[in-house]
Amino acid sequence: MSKRVLTTESGAPVADNQNSASAGLGGPLLLQDQHLLEKLARFNRERIPERVVHARGSGAYGYFEVTDDVTGFTHADFLSTVGKRTETFIRFSTVADSLGGADAVRDPRGFALKFYTEQGNYDLVGNNTPVFFIKDPIKFPDFIHSQKRDPFTGKQEADNVWDFWAHAPEATHQITWLMGDRGIPASYRHMNGYGSHTYQWTNAEGEAFFVKYHFKTNQGIRCLSAEQGAELAGKDANSHQTDLLQAIERGVNPSWTLYVQVMPAAEAADYRFNPFDLTKIWPHSDYPLQRVGRLVLDRNPNNVFAEVEQAAFSPNNFVPGIGPSPDKMLQGRLFAYADAQRYRVGINHTQLPVNAPKATVASNYGRDGAMATRNGGRSEKNYEPNSYQGPSQTDAALSAPYALTGWTGTYAAPAHVKDDDFFQAGELYRLMSDDEKSRLIANIAGGLSQVTRDDVIEKNLAHFHAADAEYGKRVEEAVRALRED
Repeated sequence: MSKRVLTTESGAPVADNQNSASAGLGGPLLLQDQHLLEKLARFNRERIPERVVHARGSGAYGYFEVTDDVTGFTHADFLSTVGKRTETFIRFSTVADSLGGADAVRDPRGFALKFYTEQGNYDLVGNNTPVFFIKDPIKFPDFIHSQKRDPFTGKQEADNVWDFWAHAPEATHQITWLMGDRGIPASYRHMNGYGSHTYQWTNAEGEAFFVKYHFKTNQGIRCLSAEQGAELAGKDANSHQTDLLQAIERGVNPSWTLYVQVMPAAEAADYRFNPFDLTKIWPHSDYPLQRVGRLVLDRNPNNVFAEVEQAAFSPNNFVPGIGPSPDKMLQGRLFAYADAQRYRVGINHTQLPVNAPKATVASNYGRDGAMATRNGGRSEKNYEPNSYQGPSQTDAALSAPYALTGWTGTYAAPAHVKDDDFFQAGELYRLMSDDEKSRLIANIAGGLSQVTRDDVIEKNLAHFHAADAEYGKRVEEAVRALRED
């Protein structure tokens, strides 16, 4: 086997990679040492900006296999035939901490899945919880600021976290999820994933349905207590990354079964809850889970930076048969996610191997920009329409339209018969066992008792009282006991 030659970025051979060129023995270094300057300059630019949220993540490749016929609900090609497989890439992540944070912390987990379909890439960007803290995207930057490091102290502050929640009563449901037993997954393999938002499916006849995605782990749910999470985070900050990597390397390929809840579009307007409110679930008694297929992860990335950190997901990457709903949070994310990647990775991030479509070739009139690799040849025009057989539109909508009425302006979320911010949080609390309730109370009180302002504590306590009388009473007593210590 011939020896590989070390080269510069331009391909020239490197004579000496151990010693810089100098002006004589022991003299100052020379500006003409191209290899030294190139090496240092490239090193200075090795990092791209980390994600503002979901910075800490792990990824893997796999496939999705259809196991059940759903063609009555969607004409998406990758869901068209039982047994059909589609290559996928998934990125798991924590939400609040930075790239150097620990895995085993109390935080929602991102569950971002890219399907490399024959009709282009479909991105499903959700979490390991079926709900979220807020229902309107205009609150999102403020929410994230409250959860991230304080600009003065440089660390997460209970005052900021709970002060925001005190002013966001709709967060009570997600807080109950987060502070409960599922708040710290034992690994990425042992948690469920959810699309969280409401999406639209359209069948071949043009009938529209609203759907929610549920990926149920086939490994079983496993979680850590607050004490176990703190111990593991201290021993191995990369615990979830290590677990996922080693499991796949051993051939123990994690898998999830995908189910959907399906609501005929005509039923949305009169449903008892706002079906597009991200802070609420659809009870399974109203819309049962229907099985679709299974997701299997069977290959680790070769390079974490190239394939995990540069992986770019956007919920506006739809394929025919799947589209958005009026979910306000989803509508905001349709812009924000793609824009974040244009800033973070660059305007041509979709040309990177992990982001590029597999079965199709992107064919459009976008040109130039940093790191452009697909700019077309001499005979290709950069405008449309043209007379040179360039790509043209299909005139076939990806999804069905939905009717809109009313005056423009800013509005609170539309109220349905049983809409409020606390009912489902109370329902979740009442489903818990006595031991689960005790751990939930301890987790909430441990954070809320650190808040320095009495009015912020009182506002949060009022939310728990509104969800369930016992819930509120127990949190109040636990907070008081900790503050009196």
